[in-house]
Amino acid sequence: MAVVQGGEQKTMKVVGVFYKAHEYAKDPKFLGCAENALGLREFLESKGHTYIVTDDKEGDNCELEKHIPDMDILITTPFHPAYMTPERLKKAKNLKLILTAGVGSDHIDLHTAAEKGMTVAEVSGSNVVSVAEDELMRILILLRNFVPAHTQVSEGGWNVAAVAYKAFDLQGKTVGTVGSGRIGLELLKRLKAFDCKLLYYARHSMGEEKEKATGATWESDLDKFLAACDVVSINLPLSDKTRGMFNKEVLNKMKKGAMLVNNARGAIVDVDAVKEACESGQLGGYSGDVWYPQPPPEDHCWRYMPNQAMTPHISGTTIDAQARYAHGVQEMLEQYFSGKPLPEENYIVREGELAGQYQ
Repeated sequence: MAVVQGGEQKTMKVVGVFYKAHEYAKDPKFLGCAENALGLREFLESKGHTYIVTDDKEGDNCELEKHIPDMDILITTPFHPAYMTPERLKKAKNLKLILTAGVGSDHIDLHTAAEKGMTVAEVSGSNVVSVAEDELMRILILLRNFVPAHTQVSEGGWNVAAVAYKAFDLQGKTVGTVGSGRIGLELLKRLKAFDCKLLYYARHSMGEEKEKATGATWESDLDKFLAACDVVSINLPLSDKTRGMFNKEVLNKMKKGAMLVNNARGAIVDVDAVKEACESGQLGGYSGDVWYPQPPPEDHCWRYMPNQAMTPHISGTTIDAQARYAHGVQEMLEQYFSGKPLPEENYIVREGELAGQYQ
């Protein structure tokens, strides 16, 4: 993986794919946009590397396609991902390193990347707090029936009964997370103060110490977990094992009227099944900032279904999170250029070896 050759550093072509922020890019702290290029331009160009940044990533004639054959490093984000399909990866003859500025690398065909001996890494933990805080907010928004209340007053109305008939306290509710990794753990820590009954569903127990810190109980049976929860939060990576996990059958095993929060990945749930569950009342509400496909078309059914509190993919890209994942990307680039290994926890594919959870 080393790029130091004969005592001299080889110059590389680095491509960054980020969304355009237009007038909002005037704030230099807004690092995660194409205009501000993750704050990496001076760093990369001072070392002699070529740095191409674009937001144009779709279709055969897009800007990204022009650079795929000869780029050495690709940097992208989950918020405006460069989808690296098997076809694109096979055309990328020089590509050795793909970095996700943030968390979640499902926009990359990891098996093909592994077959080609590439390294894929992300900035593990960079937006854990950001997403966990956002999930807590969504739980409260759904339980308190906030969106209809806000819409009502914004449109000049005033009807307390039309909101209060479906508003509940968080205290005393059973709230569970599917997945107990970093985000799930941070969410449980924050929920403890609300005096809820807390559950988590995972393949393995997170251990006595973390259970004590959160007050959460492990439930290894998904059916029992779903039947017990008033609110469920999904905190799993998207993989072959989790794709479409929350289908109609699984949603029907939830307590009728329960709320579902999904800031993980849109493809973990069945799009049409969620719509039907919201329409029938099987789901009391659905909130998240991840979609399938993403970005969603204007007529995507989640935009118009009842009892939803959807947003664009924003939970993990606060200004604070941008600073963390921009710093993390630069740190990994410095290590890569020096021929040093990246932080172990950041690897998704390490020189062709796929991380265990994606195998």
